Amino acid sequence: MAHRFSRKSLGKLAAPYCVRDGGGFRLKHVDPDDTGRLEDESKNEAQQLLAAGVERLARLQDKLAAQAQWSLLLIFQAMDAAGKDGAIKHVMSGVNPQGCRVVSFKAPSREELAHDWLWRCVRVLPERGQIGIFNRSYYEEVLAVRVHPQLLEAQGLPAPLLSAKLWEQRFQDIRAFERHLARSGTVIRKFFLHVSKKEQKKRLLERLDDSDKHWKFSENDVLQRASWGEYMNAYEDMVRETSSESAPWYVVPADNKWFTRLVVAAAIADALEELELDYPKIPPGKKKALERARRELLSEKS
Repeated sequence: MAHRFSRKSLGKLAAPYCVRDGGGFRLKHVDPDDTGRLEDESKNEAQQLLAAGVERLARLQDKLAAQAQWSLLLIFQAMDAAGKDGAIKHVMSGVNPQGCRVVSFKAPSREELAHDWLWRCVRVLPERGQIGIFNRSYYEEVLAVRVHPQLLEAQGLPAPLLSAKLWEQRFQDIRAFERHLARSGTVIRKFFLHVSKKEQKKRLLERLDDSDKHWKFSENDVLQRASWGEYMNAYEDMVRETSSESAPWYVVPADNKWFTRLVVAAAIADALEELELDYPKIPPGKKKALERARRELLSEKS
């Protein structure tokens, strides 16, 4: 029997996939095809619940912008075709574009390689009152660069720094960086969309079979499958080493896009509601000014 939805049930979906202490985390314990207690027949209800969640996010974002004290940083990491773009598109479809910025990080440019590896992300962090979305991020430094260490050559690091401690040092730097952001008023939520190798193959073939999706296909998507095991080990270490109370990872099952989007929406809404956002209180002096403005407008002759 399919699970019956309610507006309150959205908030309960994300909790099982949240990792705040990565010490005992094992990726094998997360089934990419998991849909919690929701069954496939619930898709229509899931769409209705997602729509309600989008409205909820829009109201919370309005308060976030009005209060202008906190900022929200959302980080999305995943293998190709896991659904990052779709999750961002659908979950954030109702927010005010003026208060939200999406940055997609691809291979670093020459300018970016001339700086430290956090630089290109630091320069586009969200302002207070804003939502920033990183489609990939500085985490590529402990994922793609770790799986393909030849990418380090392009970074021009001094030889003494290329030691066996490099990855642990990068984890330390990430933890310190995110701790600094949290202490400065940036709320961080990180999403690893965990797709199975079988489902990824299916989605890549669908791109090849649909001419309208050819632009999304890259031969590199197939080449990376040869390193699937290395990537899964890197993702597991990433979650174990960088999960924290203030910057948790959500390891989201991604074989069912409708469920992935529900979990992401729930996690973001929960994060904003924890801030107990509200519109700024109007001081007595300004209230009098507003009343004067009202009287002047009402007294104007047509």
